[in-house]
Amino acid sequence: MNRNIIVTAIAALAFISCVPDIPPKNIVTDDDLLTNQSGMAIYLSRMYTQMPWEDFKYIAKRGFDGNTFLGCLGVEGTGEALTRDDICRAFIGEDASLWGRGYTLVRDANHLLAALPQYRNKYPERSYNEFLGQAYFVRAFVFTQMAKRFGGIPIVKEEIKYPFEGEIEIARFSERDTWDAILEDWDKAVELLPSDPTFDCTADRWAALAFKADAMLYAGSVAKYNEQVGGRLTGFGKKTGVRVIGFSEEEWQECSIRYFSEAYKAASAIIASKRFSLYRKSWAKDDKEAQYKNMNDMWRDLTSPENILVRKYEYPILSHGLDAYSSPWIFRMPLSAGTCPTEDFMELFDGFQTYADGSIRVTDGVDNTSGHYLLFDNPMDLFENVEPRLRAYVIFPGDVFKKEEIEVRMGFYTGDLPISPLKDSYHFSQRGRFYQHLPMYSDKNNRTLFLSPNVNTEEFTYVNAEGQTVTCYAAGANGPFFSNSESTITGLYLRKYLDPERELKDIGEGKSDQPFILMRYAEVLLTAAEAAVELAMVGKPCPVEGEDMLAVATAAIRDIRDRAGANPLETELTGDNQSRDIVRKERRKELAFEQKSKWDIRRWRVNDEDNRDYFWGYYKDKTTYGDGNAYAFRGLYPFYSTKANKWFFDICFDNHKTFGFSPVSYYFAIPSGEVTKSKYIDQQPNR
Repeated sequence: MNRNIIVTAIAALAFISCVPDIPPKNIVTDDDLLTNQSGMAIYLSRMYTQMPWEDFKYIAKRGFDGNTFLGCLGVEGTGEALTRDDICRAFIGEDASLWGRGYTLVRDANHLLAALPQYRNKYPERSYNEFLGQAYFVRAFVFTQMAKRFGGIPIVKEEIKYPFEGEIEIARFSERDTWDAILEDWDKAVELLPSDPTFDCTADRWAALAFKADAMLYAGSVAKYNEQVGGRLTGFGKKTGVRVIGFSEEEWQECSIRYFSEAYKAASAIIASKRFSLYRKSWAKDDKEAQYKNMNDMWRDLTSPENILVRKYEYPILSHGLDAYSSPWIFRMPLSAGTCPTEDFMELFDGFQTYADGSIRVTDGVDNTSGHYLLFDNPMDLFENVEPRLRAYVIFPGDVFKKEEIEVRMGFYTGDLPISPLKDSYHFSQRGRFYQHLPMYSDKNNRTLFLSPNVNTEEFTYVNAEGQTVTCYAAGANGPFFSNSESTITGLYLRKYLDPERELKDIGEGKSDQPFILMRYAEVLLTAAEAAVELAMVGKPCPVEGEDMLAVATAAIRDIRDRAGANPLETELTGDNQSRDIVRKERRKELAFEQKSKWDIRRWRVNDEDNRDYFWGYYKDKTTYGDGNAYAFRGLYPFYSTKANKWFFDICFDNHKTFGFSPVSYYFAIPSGEVTKSKYIDQQPNR
């Protein structure tokens, strides 16, 4: 959408329903906006710029404050990544709540629905229906975002006039009634929106179907998996007696089936249209380099056949700061390493040698606490066979970014060979014992471990494999530096969504303008697959007549894995937990760093202590990364052995970040001010 229009809309528009009978010259009226296409562009621009998109300018802790400072992705306790700041915490609430902001936007949508019929003769039928459909899309999206956070919410589908007359408070609906009302709005948006929108970057029918599928997948999951949370996750509002969170024992299964069916039907309609396809512009079979390049290119290609709805940025009118805060240290401008992927996340991907528990093999023992370290000529050798998708998401130690080798080294080891694990314990309980606390580093008389507290400190001299004397700093050019957390704290850097062509002079706060893909075809395929398996698990037939939903699900996962360069799916998906977990794991991999995983682990209800074994989308013993309610994630740290002239890796909790999540946090608290002043709005049960 034209950014000049957006700026005009923000500057010029007030609450449109509040205009007096004789407007001042600086007030924009319905007659100005709703009688012509240019005015409608301004009205829609205002709504779309206020939408609660979760993109580069969204940080979960802060909520929708629109601040791109410390731009990062996947640090909300999802296991994808860590960062040094307090924004790295479990996703249990937002400082800037959506509650008030959401209803302001709903009011704009409701006003459009109420006022536009007065100007119906100004538009051809297609345009008239489209603009009504945009209002339904906005309202459905906002209500969906609120329901995911709060459960039952007040559903306001009429314009509330101002000044207020009489009693205007609306109580929270039950969670079931909330999702049913949201479904109605999505269906209206699908019915009214055209296949091609009038204005760029606004929703069309396909976007409405895709977001409907996403919403119904969430609703179906909540209805079903609330049942596995201790004591059944449900409760009533004290002020109204309405079941504001959860579903009754009599209705949860029926609701779950209905919502999963709606999710599948919406996703199936997109698949059947053949309008979209997975991005394969530079992909080549059995060519890992081409597959990596393909998945690296797709995030910036606005012509991608995979894109369903995109938020465009254009510097300097509308920009963000991901490159400024999440690039490697050598591109620090003004900070760096805001998104540090974890070793635990890397374990999801094919191509590593692993131990029995799925951890990446770094020793010749039965786990990383035993045996001796495996030695590599080059740190990239560890990643030689990894699926190209992961390389497109993460910068590995020694890989190239912006034509520079990203040197990452935890330190030098000068001890004898073979090399035993550096620490005597790698258990979660020992996560506060860092490398700098080891005697091999702190004992200056018998020192065999050399680290850098900060950049340009701890100078070190050694003879390399070519016999050359080299003087450098103990940690590589990009760290980790153990007392400066502005370098990577996990040994890894983000690649996904960073701009590999942006020159250093053009990196800075508010200078990035690569687009954010809000919805893409791969997610639709994953939604169809998950909904199909969930329906098959309870013996329900395909909700689309004449279609084999498990065949669709299997084909979807195979297509995604093929494009990613992952191991092929050898079996057919069926209606069991194993197939469900295959789909969940694929979703965790494919949609990483896209603001999706924090919602997936919430709707699957696998973030609390009792259910955390399935946190990653498949079974993994939670004690490997947690103890009780607390959990954390590990880094993958490269070291250089001067005696072997080779590299080795260590896996441990060498960072300060620990998370916790209790069942009550599956629903956000209602802002206390809303509860205090209202006769009807309840705080969440058990809070």
